[in-house]
Amino acid sequence: MNSKQLIQKALRKDFLSIDEGLFLFKNLATTDLMWVANELRDKIALSKKVTWQIDRNVNTTNACIANCKFCNFFRHPKHSEVYVTTINTYKKKIEETIRYGGDQLLLQGGHHPDLGLDYYVRLFKELKSLYPNIKLHALGPPEIAHICKIGSYSHEHVLTALKEAGMDSMPGAGAEILSDRVRRLISKGKCTGQEWLDIMHVAHKVGITTSATMMFGHIETLEERFDHLVRIREIQSMKPSKENGFLAFIPWPFMDHQTILKKVKGINNSVTRDEYLRMIAISRIMLPNIINIQTSWLTVGAETAQLTLHGGANDMGSIMIEENVVSAAGAPHRFTAKSIQKCIKDAGFEPQLRTQLYTKREIPEMEEQIINY
Repeated sequence: MNSKQLIQKALRKDFLSIDEGLFLFKNLATTDLMWVANELRDKIALSKKVTWQIDRNVNTTNACIANCKFCNFFRHPKHSEVYVTTINTYKKKIEETIRYGGDQLLLQGGHHPDLGLDYYVRLFKELKSLYPNIKLHALGPPEIAHICKIGSYSHEHVLTALKEAGMDSMPGAGAEILSDRVRRLISKGKCTGQEWLDIMHVAHKVGITTSATMMFGHIETLEERFDHLVRIREIQSMKPSKENGFLAFIPWPFMDHQTILKKVKGINNSVTRDEYLRMIAISRIMLPNIINIQTSWLTVGAETAQLTLHGGANDMGSIMIEENVVSAAGAPHRFTAKSIQKCIKDAGFEPQLRTQLYTKREIPEMEEQIINY
């Protein structure tokens, strides 16, 4: 293979094969990968601005039967610390979120054996009746698969019902690595990689905008990372022309603190700054049909996130007024509305507050602080 020819192919926004992407990843210097990705960022995102968001991650329940080996957040359904979030708690957290300038809840939780479609339909309808302007960025393909399984429903039935109840968009949670070899070892209780993709395909068909993710740096091979990227790209190619499909892709490194993968299996997060920069860049190169590449400041920190903005990323994600799952595995970083904007400006870009659909938001009046929960 010829690097120059492959770079030109990438710059035309043509799809690179797994082998072609691997060749570039293995043979180009980090600066060269970042240059190609930065050129593509300008062509695809069509803006030098860097977007960011204000939202809050609220967990519906910590009860879960998936038993993922990288998750410290879940509890067995019979554990004494199990909870299901009450409406009063939602009200308190939503009203605080609005005061801090937020316009959205990211609603996720465990695979509770007793919480099915009727529960989530009632919950979404009640939240929307109380707070019609709050957007619900809710659940994820593994949770949808769980709801389908316990209720014997089709993917389309569940997604249509949830959309009608008030679900505005769906995050790309639970993708991890889409290889079933990997999933059997780290998240055996979750849906297969193919079902994850099938659910996203149906979501796009019924008009639900989604994002896609990748958690890397544990037991996967480099080839499995590239297979993951290509399979996501293929699903995006199948979306209806009028729909957004995957509006963003967010890769982040495995957080290993106190996880079973680390304690029992000896698997550590060994992702260096250089490797993260290269993964952001190759994500932009391999995914020319996804507009936004989001950097994971929560897991890699502000300085590394700033560098990724020069290597393919165009979005900093949310300041996350509250986040419990990744933080429980050791992600220590925090931003406020002021500090995330300063971070973007210091990297040489103009910050732009956005909605989940990447439309412009004016900066609202807010109390400038992050509450630690």
